[in-house]
Amino acid sequence: MEKAYQVIARRWRPKQFSELVGQDHIVRTLSNAIQSKRIAHAYLFVGPRGTGKTSTARLFAKALNAEGGPSATPDNESETSRAIMNGSCMDVIEIDGASNNSVEQVRSLREECQFAPAQCTYKIYIIDEVHMLSTAAFNALLKTLEEPPEHVKFFFATTEAHKVLPTIVSRCQRFEFRPISDEVIAEKLTEICQVENIQVEPPALASIARLANGGMRDAQSILDQMISFCGSDIKEGDVLDVYGLISDERIAQLAQAIAGLDFAGIIAAVDAFTNEGRDLYRILIDLEAHARKALLHAIENGGQTDRLGCELSTESIMRMLDALHRGEASVQRGLSEKVNFEVVLLKAAEESRSRAIDTLIRQVTSASAGASSEVATAAEPAADVKKN
Repeated sequence: MEKAYQVIARRWRPKQFSELVGQDHIVRTLSNAIQSKRIAHAYLFVGPRGTGKTSTARLFAKALNAEGGPSATPDNESETSRAIMNGSCMDVIEIDGASNNSVEQVRSLREECQFAPAQCTYKIYIIDEVHMLSTAAFNALLKTLEEPPEHVKFFFATTEAHKVLPTIVSRCQRFEFRPISDEVIAEKLTEICQVENIQVEPPALASIARLANGGMRDAQSILDQMISFCGSDIKEGDVLDVYGLISDERIAQLAQAIAGLDFAGIIAAVDAFTNEGRDLYRILIDLEAHARKALLHAIENGGQTDRLGCELSTESIMRMLDALHRGEASVQRGLSEKVNFEVVLLKAAEESRSRAIDTLIRQVTSASAGASSEVATAAEPAADVKKN
């Protein structure tokens, strides 16, 4: 029987801490903890989806149960390591918090963890999406989490740390997983494409990285889909067409139309995007990113920039960005996406040229003070003449 295809995200899952991308601070801390034998009983991994939380938990479990004792560089080919990485190890139990969130299930877990591990040094519980546990389930876990048996370790992963009870968080070492930068994602995708013999344009990888929003798993899934669509030769236009994006050049042109109060140009651009089936919400997000770069350039250059096609101050760009940001919800969830998108862009154009009331007050006050000093200066000679 032919072996089933395994997606890139699974085939390229890290097998060593050194392969974990974009989370160097976590790799360093866990490696040092293993080397110095300062291993806590509970860890909480927090961060956006696809940034390596569950992969890190598996790698840590593999490192703790390495043959010959805990090691930051365990043997990939040992029976225990392979069992942990493919999910078949009896002593590394992965639990989905969303579907195992009742107090009865947690009580069962609490009873099971009293037994010694069957084949490993440590019995490890990895609970994904731990914030989905009920309050009663959390409370049932508290005592065991505070004073677990010496052979038990808990690894929790969540995308919503604010939903985890403070009493649970206080009993864990917390690790913050950062969104991975577009540059790091593109670099990793380049490595994957070279090994997989896929020809891909660098701008195409940049577009995939931008779509992934900091998640390596999302980027790998997008790449997998693009390979299915294009075969072994991926162009930037293919990525833009499949996911409804537009090129950086068209984003820049739209930003220039907004900055230049070119209302006709804005309407024409929106009509073109709609006819081409582009994702208007994604265009809005990319437009904000482009305006932010212009804002940073203005700050670096004394408060003015021409990056948007005309001279704009930091105040004008901030007002434009504020209008674009306020319009996100209406474009994403409004009944008429096109109309809402047009209104947001037109408001951004108008507000970029409006003046803040406090700025006007300062200018009027400054002008009044200047006029008063000029009148006083002119009056002094006249008074001297009258005295004489």
